[in-house]
Amino acid sequence: MNKIVTVELNGSKMTAIDQYGNEVTGILYGTRKRALDNGKALENVNGKWRSVDQMAYANAVKEVNAPAVPEGVPAEQQELMNMIHSSYSLKPKSLMMNELKWKYLIRSAVRGKNIMMAGPAGCGKTMAAKALVNSLDRPEFYFNLGATQDPRATLIGNVTFDKEKGTAFSESLFVKAIQTPNAIILMDELSRAHPDAWNILMTVLDEGQRYLRLDEAEDQATIKVADGVTFIATANIGNEYTATRVMDKALLDRFTIIEMDTLTADQEHDLLSMLFPLVDSEQLKGVGEIAALSRQEATNEVPRIEAGISTRTSVEVASLMFDGFTLAEAAEITIYPQYSNDGGVDSERTFMKQLVQKYCDDGTAEDLFNTDDMNQVDQETV
Repeated sequence: MNKIVTVELNGSKMTAIDQYGNEVTGILYGTRKRALDNGKALENVNGKWRSVDQMAYANAVKEVNAPAVPEGVPAEQQELMNMIHSSYSLKPKSLMMNELKWKYLIRSAVRGKNIMMAGPAGCGKTMAAKALVNSLDRPEFYFNLGATQDPRATLIGNVTFDKEKGTAFSESLFVKAIQTPNAIILMDELSRAHPDAWNILMTVLDEGQRYLRLDEAEDQATIKVADGVTFIATANIGNEYTATRVMDKALLDRFTIIEMDTLTADQEHDLLSMLFPLVDSEQLKGVGEIAALSRQEATNEVPRIEAGISTRTSVEVASLMFDGFTLAEAAEITIYPQYSNDGGVDSERTFMKQLVQKYCDDGTAEDLFNTDDMNQVDQETV
């Protein structure tokens, strides 16, 4: 088998990855850049690299990762198994999700399961759902149910009145979405949605029903969910999340739940280093450790903070450092506003400043507690 590589952009570095998942060096910069710009893979034929379609790379990865299939398994099942077990190559490098959970995500989608991505805020739930959509190349619809003030209007539609035309029903985009065969419908922040939204979705998500009722009254029109439609929801689980409701058990039972992992300090460092390779590695390691320690503190029996720093916040801190901000400055504008200043020296914000201070070696640590902060602390502790 010839060696085939795909070219990925990690920060400012173009990296060639072969079908075995290994980095390949020695390919000319111009060759890699042309492949990246044109969305092509590269195949080594008789010692020379030539452009080929990305499908050639995907097929090569599939061949490498194809599972052993027992005799007698139907060809359709073999093809499905090959797709599932070779799908890890399609996962974005910036999505820190282990291979087993990614394969389970793909398998659940192709089997038509309702999927719920669960985990703390900023851990990559929405990114994982969107990566799934891109991997399967199916029609996509997105709804942020946590921001919806009128669930009925969002999920069903509105009744309008015109003097000439009279009363008319205007169906929602959601109605169109569920009638689109093989569509993937992403319902973001379902745990923050109004309970009315949950009630409307009950029959839509029920495997034995799969229809949307336009009105609660009996004998009213219903709309059937089209074949192949997959529903993916994201949910923040835990009382520490503002406006997060305890979800109805009957609703949860309609989902296959995939829990996103919280990154360790090393994993956070690896992610940040990949995204921002030009930022000093030791500083990024510090950001990862700050995040991990804050999460650990939030799980203590008597925690000094309610919630740890999310990976989303860590990425924002690192991006500010890439743009020339110091760690202390980045923390001042991204981390501290998330924590309460109530309680003076015992406040959440004071704890976070003390934690960040341990990792500031650029001369800015002395400025973490500015004059205004210290005056406020003094006044509150008198």
